[in-house]
Amino acid sequence: MIEPVLPQLARQVATVVQTVIAEVRPRLIDAALSGHQGEQKNDRHEDNFLSKHDVWMHQRYRELLQEVFPSFWYTSEEGDPELIGESKDPDLVVLVDPLDTSELAVRAIHGYTHIVIYSRAVSRPVVAVVGDIFHEIQLYGAVRTEEGSDQAFVVTAGGLQKTIEAPKSPRLNQALITNYLMRPVERFTPLASQTALLEALDQPSDDGRKRGRIGVGFGSISLCHVATGQTDAMLEFAKGFATWDLYPGHYILEAAGGVVVDLDGRPIALDGRFDTSEKVTAAMTTRQEFVATASPDLAREILEYLQPTQD
Repeated sequence: MIEPVLPQLARQVATVVQTVIAEVRPRLIDAALSGHQGEQKNDRHEDNFLSKHDVWMHQRYRELLQEVFPSFWYTSEEGDPELIGESKDPDLVVLVDPLDTSELAVRAIHGYTHIVIYSRAVSRPVVAVVGDIFHEIQLYGAVRTEEGSDQAFVVTAGGLQKTIEAPKSPRLNQALITNYLMRPVERFTPLASQTALLEALDQPSDDGRKRGRIGVGFGSISLCHVATGQTDAMLEFAKGFATWDLYPGHYILEAAGGVVVDLDGRPIALDGRFDTSEKVTAAMTTRQEFVATASPDLAREILEYLQPTQD
């Protein structure tokens, strides 16, 4: 569990995420090795894979969070917004994506879990944690400190804690860019049609070597990888990310000093998302296209070559 180095709120939320990871990992490994993946009909998002593990994690987060916070709005990919506790107008809004990339998680390949807590009093997120179920860097997070600044951090499965700052981005032709390209027609085909961007990425460096790369990305974890410098950019232009996929990683990347902009190059705001119950409900149907990088120069270079998509 988390040692008392991070602020208390970050420790509490991180411990909840660690608990859920520890409990679900053996279930997912069993699903992978047995072939019994527990797929269910997805009435909320009919195009998305849904397993019994998504539903279990949704319920488990709700139970554990009630032990930490007396009252809050609970908003999850797997359920309608719920008012938890006795307060009719709680300050905190908790947004959860219980199991991101669940169709790979039940194969024990990749699996992630997202949580972000938004304070209506300060009109911004105050803590976010993205958990990686199968890798050594287990938690990526950000927290609002008592001084009013944002601190980004990682925690390994072995207990090492480290604050992070996004490094300076390389030029486009030396960058590793990720994209959620798993869906063949909906996502991969539009990416493959971006010939100007791909050709710019393929340009040789000064020494003649071609270092530009495209990698597969997922949800918030991809923005966390940019925050640590493991990758250089995340690009989403074909459909847009849902709030639960983007918002936790967006906060973590900005806390590390990175940027998230729309396809016109304008910064995407973190504040004002859940100030009213109407905004909480509306956020569940919102999608956002974006470019996420460690520094603005690479975002501008990507957008220079990105061609408008055909609706």
